[in-house]
Amino acid sequence: MIEGLQLRHRNADEAAGILDELVNLYLEVHAGGGEFYSEDRFRRQLSMHMQRVGWELVTATFDGVLIGYIYGFPLPPQTRWWDGIHQPVPPGFTDEDGTRTFALSELLVHSNWRRQGIAAALHDDLIGARTEPRVTLLVRTDNVAAQTAYRSWGWSRVTQLRPNWEAAPTFDVFVRSAHIVKPKGLHVGAAPSQPGPLPCQDDGS
Repeated sequence: MIEGLQLRHRNADEAAGILDELVNLYLEVHAGGGEFYSEDRFRRQLSMHMQRVGWELVTATFDGVLIGYIYGFPLPPQTRWWDGIHQPVPPGFTDEDGTRTFALSELLVHSNWRRQGIAAALHDDLIGARTEPRVTLLVRTDNVAAQTAYRSWGWSRVTQLRPNWEAAPTFDVFVRSAHIVKPKGLHVGAAPSQPGPLPCQDDGS
């Protein structure tokens, strides 16, 4: 852990006070990524996500400056998160009851602070505090560095999914137990590369 780095859990009410900082960092990380990563779209998406029951954010700051964050929320019954999933998948894989699966929607770190373990620290801090038995996320199929990092953190690819959004790409679906037992002294986030930002579910429910 970097000396002076501070991780903090925040709920939606607390996150509202730093909304512009969250958006600005998102835009910096996704600069040049195209219309899909526009400010308007992310503000609407983030607003929807923050309304989800159990939504949680962990921020990383250094000298009071936001340099990274991660957030997600539990998937409720009748969630649309799995819309567009490619079959076949294990029986019952997409069944949700509000307590089974925590969906990671965003993980990003400022470009000046990457490859220093911050993404791993955010990842472990958020997941380690969850009570759901499994977590899931979507990774672009062409993001090899991200997939390598997530696999080293205990994630496994199950299938692919193409969300029902305009111009949405196809993603690989990853899942992981929320409570992997690690050997003493081993940091599960000791990955060879910064995983990069995660895609966000547009609907988020």
